[in-house]
Formats: sequence, structure tokens, C-alpha cells
Amino acid sequence: MFRWRPGSRILDNFRFQSQFRAYRIGGRGPQYQRFGGATASNILYRWAARPTFYRDVGFISVGAGGFYLYNLEEVPVSGRRRFNIISPQLEAYAAQGTMEQIKEEYRGKFLPEYDLRVRQVKKVLARLLPYVSGTGLDDLNWEVHVIESPEQNAFVIPGGKVFVFTGILPLCKDEHGIAAVLGHEIAHVVAHHTAERMSQAPLILVACVLLSMFDISFYSSKLLLDLFLSWPGSRKQEAEADYIGLLMMAQGCYRPEAAMEFWARMEKLGQQAPPQVLSTHPSNHNREEKIREWLPQALEKQQDSDCHSMMSYADQFAASFGQLRW
Repeated sequence: MFRWRPGSRILDNFRFQSQFRAYRIGGRGPQYQRFGGATASNILYRWAARPTFYRDVGFISVGAGGFYLYNLEEVPVSGRRRFNIISPQLEAYAAQGTMEQIKEEYRGKFLPEYDLRVRQVKKVLARLLPYVSGTGLDDLNWEVHVIESPEQNAFVIPGGKVFVFTGILPLCKDEHGIAAVLGHEIAHVVAHHTAERMSQAPLILVACVLLSMFDISFYSSKLLLDLFLSWPGSRKQEAEADYIGLLMMAQGCYRPEAAMEFWARMEKLGQQAPPQVLSTHPSNHNREEKIREWLPQALEKQQDSDCHSMMSYADQFAASFGQLRW
């Protein structure tokens, strides 16, 4: 999920990062105690010396490769192939704890149902959800929660729970801007990005364990975890959510250009951010440029949908209304 404002604590529940501590025993620096000389590296060396080593490695490789290929799937809408072993039910179940944490952290700040801002967000969501049909999310119980807070943030957690902070609404300006934000966040749920990240964790952890056999400081393991789990995956998923959300808002009769305009406003804020190569998300400027490239596809989707005839009718009505004289 995308963090709209640096420093937000909510989405940290879906980041799989491990902390390793080096313990100092005595006064002369770190000491490591071996139990009978059976260290991880010794066990590996003994295994490599066995005559069945290459056969074992072959069986393991074939099994791992078959398991990986069996669990490859296609992301809805974008068509990207990815590895995923987490079911949508398990993904939604894992998000329940996050839901409870959010309710506790922002207790007393949830706007009532009759608030105009809540009704506006619900209206936008209702126009976007028909285009989620066919992605495996038809039976979700969608909920909208608007939180009175200056945080410029919005997100949707697995299970269809939508959270919008009032601080981001001025940046959205109107319903088209809200559709750009919600389309992006719903796209994360459509693409099951949380499940994908959960599926990556065991593979990365195995690699970290293998590295730890040769690097007892765990520095290489942590570097690998950050590199392959946090950086590249997030940028790829964020770009994918931008693409899916753009098509969704276009089909929902919202101006796809509004997404590009929203990121332009984010760029003008001049918020401090790390260079894109070190960031878990694309820069606002690069996002704006990618959306510009996808606009022809979004407009084509809009013309092919029922929305096109409805928008044409609305334009004709507005033109006729403008000719009236009172």
C-alpha cells in the first residue's frame, strides 16, 4: 500500500522486516559459543562431502522449481505473472489485526455516516466497485471509514476496508481526485499485493538463513531482506496499482487525467523524500509521467464502457443548459 505521507505508522504491519541484534557478552566484544562444534557452516560442509550431495541438491532443486511454477498466477487486469502461496481468505484474515489497531489508534476520530465527506467518499467507491467484478472480490463486505486527521493518507486493507484521512481531501480537490486515490488503493486489493509480499517472505528468509551461515554478523542477510523485499517489490506494485486504478476510474466515468493532476499537486508540495532509487515508491514526478503514457489506454477503456454514452449525454445536457437565459 502506498504511504501518502512519510512517517505514517499504519501500513508498517504489512512490511516484513527483521531486526537482528548482536549481543555483547563480557567486556572484550562479541563472543560466540559453539555447541559441540556443530555450526551451520560445518553441517553444510559435511553435507557437501557426502556422495549423495549432488543427487540431494537435484531433488531439492526440482521440488522447489515445481513448487514455484505450480504457484505462479496472473495478476488481474495487468496480467503480470507472480509467485503467490497466500489465499485471499488468509490475506483478509491477516488484515483483521490491522483493522483493530487502526480503530484503537484513531478512536473518537471516525466521522459519522451522515457527514458530507463520508457520503462523498462512499459515492465515489460505489462508482468504482462495479469494475472490481470478476477479480475475485465480488463477495467482499466493503466498508468506508473517514478519519478526522491532518494526515495526507488513504489506504484499503484486504477484506475491503477503506480508510481515508481528511487531510488528503483538499489535495484531491473533487470527486475525480478522490477517485484517483481510491482507484489506486483498491487496485492494491485487486492485485492482492499484501499476499504477494507475504509469499515472498519465506523465500527471502531462506536466502537470509543461507547467508547467515557465512556472515555471523547478519549484515548481508539484512541487506538482502531490505533489497529484495522492500525496495524493488514496492515500486513494481505501486506502478501496477497506478495502472489498474487509472483504468478503473476511467471506466467509472471519472476523468483519468485527474490522477495525473493529483500527482502534480503532490509534486508541488515539495515534500522531502529520498532519491527514487532508494525509495520504496516511485517519485511523484515519475508517477505523473507514467500515467501520461497510460492515458490513451484509459480513454479507450472509457469509450468502450457504458460510461462513454452517459458522459456524452451529460455534456449535451450541460451545453443545452448553458444556452438558457433567465
